[in-house]
Amino acid sequence: MKKLFFFAGIALAAGCSAPASKEAETEKKDSMATAATAVTTAPAATVTDYPYTLAKPWQNWQAGDPQLAVTALKALRGFETGDIAASMANFADSVELRFDYMHAKLSKDSLAKFFTSERAKYGTINIEMQDWEPVTSADKKESWVTMWYKQKWTDKKGKADSLNVIDDCKMENGKVAIIDEKIQHFAVSKK
Repeated sequence: MKKLFFFAGIALAAGCSAPASKEAETEKKDSMATAATAVTTAPAATVTDYPYTLAKPWQNWQAGDPQLAVTALKALRGFETGDIAASMANFADSVELRFDYMHAKLSKDSLAKFFTSERAKYGTINIEMQDWEPVTSADKKESWVTMWYKQKWTDKKGKADSLNVIDDCKMENGKVAIIDEKIQHFAVSKK
């Protein structure tokens, strides 16, 4: 008898949760799709109670030119392989670096010297690219490429290490003008 009530309860619950008809199910899906579209396409002006304010107006970022991503990726690849000349071909005449414990604006020649001395500290570098995204502001005045990757290296003494890295590269006239880098150190393993 208990089994009969158990199975009857399951059947009743399943019946209550099922849509009344295919028409009701289609209507529900349509309303959900409309709501999702409204959320993703709604302009920022319709949201009036942001919990934070911006120093500059909201840029309304959109998908950018994929060629800008190619340029930023080639700049990184040149450094990874030790081909600083190939890397430098992708930089503007003046480049701002925003690294951990460093902020500098360098000419292209000074940047080449800096990258050469930095790359000389490593025996090997390996980039495991996770993703990249070129974006441009709605007014087309500003473009950036963001790259997410894991960087592994062995220094000249044979010590291996790695970091998770996010590089935001501001692009001007098709070249990298700013590198704003964020890093995540991995926890030291307890052995």
